[in-house]
Order: sequence, then structure tokens, then C-alpha cells
Amino acid sequence: MTSSAFLQDFHHVATIGATANNGVDRQAATPDDAKTRDWFGQWIHDAGWQLQVDGIGNMFGLLEWTPGAPFILIGSHLDSQPLGGRFDGAYGVIAALHAARAIDLEVRAAGTAPRFNLAVVNWFNEEGGRFAPSVMGSSVFTGLFDREQMLSVKDLQGVSVREALEGIGYLGTDAGPKAAGYAEIHIEQGRILEREGISIGLVDSSWYTQKLDIEVLGEQSHTGATAMADRHDALVAASKIILMVHEVTKDFDEEALVSSVGQLTLEPNSPIVVARRVHLVADLRSGDPEIVNAARARLLADIGKLAAEHDIKVNVKDFDIRPIRRFPEAGLELSAKIAANLGLSSRRIQTMAGHDSVAMNTAVPSVMLFIPSVDGVSHCEREFTSDEDMVTGVQMLTGVARELVQGELA
Repeated sequence: MTSSAFLQDFHHVATIGATANNGVDRQAATPDDAKTRDWFGQWIHDAGWQLQVDGIGNMFGLLEWTPGAPFILIGSHLDSQPLGGRFDGAYGVIAALHAARAIDLEVRAAGTAPRFNLAVVNWFNEEGGRFAPSVMGSSVFTGLFDREQMLSVKDLQGVSVREALEGIGYLGTDAGPKAAGYAEIHIEQGRILEREGISIGLVDSSWYTQKLDIEVLGEQSHTGATAMADRHDALVAASKIILMVHEVTKDFDEEALVSSVGQLTLEPNSPIVVARRVHLVADLRSGDPEIVNAARARLLADIGKLAAEHDIKVNVKDFDIRPIRRFPEAGLELSAKIAANLGLSSRRIQTMAGHDSVAMNTAVPSVMLFIPSVDGVSHCEREFTSDEDMVTGVQMLTGVARELVQGELA
């Protein structure tokens, strides 16, 4: 592997769906997502590997040295958030391609096949920006989500996952490889590594995640002719709920809980009509499930009072609950040893965000690695990681994958 070849590929992919301020917009199963998929498929073809696409749009580049043996999977995702960053996900896929090529050259030079084969994966719809829930492709692959249910999920325009994948030509029929392990490298999306001057984060666990699907039902009326006292404004009530979700973090220790409302739709969405319905999704996350449950209970109580005060109806449903997942101790120890051998500083770290590795870790031993994010920002055009840190991460991933194909975590 040469660092220049990796950087050339990374910066090329960043031009696909590029935005005005150095970000990318490649939401799942859009034309620009298709272009990155075409690029990935061509890369696999040029390398002489086998390409498979499964029934939820996951793409696999297979290096089969030992016929019939299971595969170590390495990779991430090429889709992005709307107006997202160019590093999130794409870095892990491109790093995996170059790590796999380096290991392939080593295996062929040695003339002896390792215990496991190797596959590079581009997971479908990790971001969940267009189709909820997120981490969709890897969750279907591991059996956490039902494939038919996910294919029926629709975006805000009413287009289903099935229709979108068929539309870009990536609703595959392959079963995908039998996995024996997984490794993924990703930008941290936080500021711990940068703040402490550490090169590699070794992810030991994921945060507990709880989402609330909230429907606020008022009454449609005229914004000019209806007296204020006679209004049942769903948007006013929803705006107060949004503030509740933000303020509930103050009931707990600093940084113990994060919360947000990232998506809101309203009906009929006319400038001269009082809103009759607002739909929003609240997101609560913490390293302690009890904190999330306490925040949920507080919100449910406050929302109940609000509904009575405004004389409206609010329906709240639990949505996309994800427990804490702990990564294998053996993988953490192995990764720490590899980092030390490369002369890299490392530390254990939690992931507050969801990743494909969290889903994969439910099925096979998995390793999750982080590299620093400048200012800790992500899911925006300002997201940034240096070329130097990216190249260091490729070396780290290569070292981990080299050990995994030999069966070190089996």
C-alpha cells in the first residue's frame, strides 16, 4: 500500500456529490450514492476480486484465498447525511480497500493462504438520513432487522427502499459472504483523541440509544381568522416538546446524556394554516441505560401535561432502542498491541454514535477503531481529519486485518 494511492482515491470519492463548502451529499440510494457504488464496484473489478451485492444493497468485494473458508469483513459505508462530511463512512471503506490490497499482495508473495478469507464491504444506508432506521444494511445482514420490512420503509417522498435500490440498480440477489469477524475504522466524531493527542481510539462499547416517535395532533384552522383562544396549534406544542428534549439533559451530570430532535414534518405546511399535525423524532443517548430511561420518563410526564394544557393529543411511541454493546476484550488487546508495534499512541474509548461495527459485533467478533476528528465535529460540511491521521489509520487497520485473517479472534 502506498499512502499516495489511498489519498488519491479518498479525495476522488470526495468529489462525488460534493457540496459548495467541502462536504458531500450522498444519501442512500440516490444518484450520487450510485456513483460511489459504481466506483467501488470498478475498484473491485480492477483488483481482480469478486463483487457481490445482497438483497438490501450491501456490496462485498471478496478475496478468496482458501476456498470454502469464512471471511473477515472490513469496511464501512459510502452514503452520507444531507450536507454531510466527506470523511464519515467513506474513509473506512477506502481504507479497507487499500488494507485488503496490501494483505492480498502479502498472501500471494508468501504462497500460503491464511485461515480466513477477506472481504471489503460497503454497507447500505448506515446514515439513516433518507430511510430510517440507520445502520440498516449491516443490521439486516446480521439478522437484527427483517429484510422485507426494511425494503418497505419509505422516505419523506413516499419512495420505498426497494424502489430506490431497484432504481439505481443495486437491489442484489447474492447471499453475501459467511462472516467470521469484522473490523472497521472511522473518524471519532468527537474531540477526545484530538484533545489528548492520541492517534488511535480502541472502541470498547457503544452508548445506549432510545428514540421516541412523537406525533402531535392539533386542529387545522386559519392563521388570520381564527381567534388565538380558539386555536389548537400542533406546531406551537411541538416546539415546546423540542425544547423539553433539549432541556432534559440538564437533569443529569454534564455530558452524561445527549439529546436532540433532528427531523420534523408538519401538515398541512401552509403559511396561512395553523398546523394540525407535527411528527418528530427525539433521540436520547447515554452510557448508562438508567439515565436514558429516567429522561424518557421525565419527557413522557411533561408531554402529558403539555397535551392537557394545549387541549391537543400527543402520541409517543418507543422507536429504535439500541442497548449497550461491548466489543471483545481480545480484540481490544490485539489492537492495542498492534498500535504499540506501529509506534502509535492509543486509548480505549466509547462510541456515542451508532456504527455498522455495533451491529456486526452481535454476530461475530468485531473491532472498531477511531482516528481523530478536528474540533470533534461531524455530520456537517466542516467535518475534517488530516491526511496524516487517515494514512496512520490505514496502517492500523491493515495490521488488525492481517491478524484477523490468521484467526486471532476466532
